Order: sequence, then C-alpha cells, then structure tokens
Amino acid sequence: MSDDLEPLAPADAVDLYLDSRRDDAAAWTVTSHESRLRPFVEWCRVEDVENLNDLSGRALYQYRVWRREGNYSGADVEELAPATLESALTTLRTFLRFCAQVDAVPSDLYTKVPIPDLSRSDEVSDSKMVPERAPPIMEYVERYEYASRDHVILLLFWHTGCRTGGVRALDLGDCDLDSENPGLSFVHRPDTDTPLKNDEKSERFNRVSGEVAQVLRDYVDGPRVEQLDDHGRAPLVSTTYGRASQSTVRETVYKWTRPCFIGEGCPHDRDPEECEATAYKKATGCPSCRSPHDWRKARVTKYRNDGVPRSIVSDRLDASERVLDKHYDRASKRKRAERRWTEISQA
Repeated sequence: MSDDLEPLAPADAVDLYLDSRRDDAAAWTVTSHESRLRPFVEWCRVEDVENLNDLSGRALYQYRVWRREGNYSGADVEELAPATLESALTTLRTFLRFCAQVDAVPSDLYTKVPIPDLSRSDEVSDSKMVPERAPPIMEYVERYEYASRDHVILLLFWHTGCRTGGVRALDLGDCDLDSENPGLSFVHRPDTDTPLKNDEKSERFNRVSGEVAQVLRDYVDGPRVEQLDDHGRAPLVSTTYGRASQSTVRETVYKWTRPCFIGEGCPHDRDPEECEATAYKKATGCPSCRSPHDWRKARVTKYRNDGVPRSIVSDRLDASERVLDKHYDRASKRKRAERRWTEISQA
C-alpha cells in the first residue's frame, strides 16, 4: 500500500462517487451505477476488503470471475451475460478512476480492471431496461421533438405497452382522440399486412390520457406525412413511402436509448467523437441501446411496481399473466417480494 493513499471503506467510497455523479449525470445513470457497484461492495465484504487501499490488479481479476459467475446475492442468474459483465466492469473502472482522485487507490489501478471483449451480438444481448430510463428520454423528445413521428412512436410504446406490430397496425381510423375517453383500437388485419401477434385475441381498445391524445392530434394535424399504404389504408405512423416499416419503428427506439443522444454523458467512457454507435445505422453498437421489446418489459415492470394488478396489465398489453411474469417483468426478487408484501398488507 502506498504511503500517499488515505484509507476509505468500499461502501463509503461508493456513496462519495454516487454523490459526485449527481452533479453531471441523469438520475437513471446514477441509479444504474449504484446497482452495478452494489455487488462490488458485497464482494469486498466477502473478501474482507475493508480499505480500498488494499486493492490490486489480481484482486480485480478475482472480482471479475466472482461477478461473472453470478455470486452476488441479488442476482437472478447463475452466470452473467457478457454485455452485463462488460457494463459492470466498465462502471467499476469509472468508479476506481474517481477513487484515485480522492487518494483512495493508485492512479493507474482503474486500467487494471479486466474488461471483456464483446462481439457485436454480445454488445446488445443485455435485454433489461430499468423503467427509470424512460421518463428522461420522453421529456427530452417532448421538449425538442414535440409531436414528431419519433415522439409518437416512443409515446405509443411507453403509454400502451404495445408491440412493434401494434404501432404499425394503427390507422387514423383506429384513433379516438376527441372523445371524453380517448383511446386506440388495435385491430388484427393480416390480409393487408398488419397482423397482430395473437391474431384476433390481440384485438383491444386501450385508453390513453388526454395529454397523450393531444400529442397524437398535434402530430396528425402537423408533421404526419399524408400517405396511404399499399392497401389504400391511412396509417397513423407514416413515411413518404406509406406505412412505417418494422425497421423504422425499431431503429427509432434504438436511436433514442443512446444516452449521448439526449445530451447525457456516456456511461461506457466512450468518446462520442470516435464512437461508431453515434451513427444512426450503428446505434445498436451502444451497450445502452435498447429495443422496443425492452421498452415493453420496462413498461410491465413500471406497471407492476406502481401496484397495477397483474390481470389489468395482462389485458392492456395482450400477454398472459404467466408470460408477463416469466418474460416481461424484470423486477428483482427483492422488489417482487416487496410487491407481494404490499398486496398482502392491503388484503
């Protein structure tokens, strides 16, 4: 241990780091970094590392193996996906760089964090998106891209929880925006290229708020392209070629889930001037990039965290309760236990 270092406990160091990030990072970034560093604090406790001065490159490699094997008590998996491990270790590197600034570790220790090399498929394999990420994105788009096609696509995903096919399937005639109870009708039309996933069983009417209805009206009355599709139908989400394609809808979500695209700092320590993922067609190269399916998962998790009954979420999102629990609800085991306790207490 260097005589120039000052003792600092792991948990105290994490608190200092998170407090420093609140000055220059979005709330969801701080939340995600806190989540990624929690296993590190546990590992330090397990390994009796009470002072960060004692860390070494060998210890960091041991932590990588421990983390990769899913030993953290809060983990839901036996082994971490490569992209999840890469994000965890990248955050650890950023954290240790801060620790060097406060004289808790050697200045070059952060360079010894063993970051795994990811293939292109690995980089986008982490399909979890915390619900807290959505509001900052929606607020940014509402402010700078109000009533644009992108705004409408993100709005539909977040406020209805629909699938990509549901966004494409909506016609102007499916939108009841001027009544006291505005909403959208999702209709299965396989013969004209807009099938719904579960056929007629997917058909439903979803209420939307007055605020959402107003944005949709402003889009229809303003920037929406007046264009029919190949079957003579008037799509809600249109392009100069007609109905928006699956790729157009997906790429909109990919684009806006890059932190740098809404003015946030890169949580992966990449230089935006050099990062290829800043290009529109290469957005999926960003580890923070998420798909429409991930937004749907986040919507389910948010509904359940807010206490919305499982049966209501099932009806609104066109998915069975079993499928919601198994594939969509991304809450931790602890969070699910808290929900059950709340429901039992209110019974």
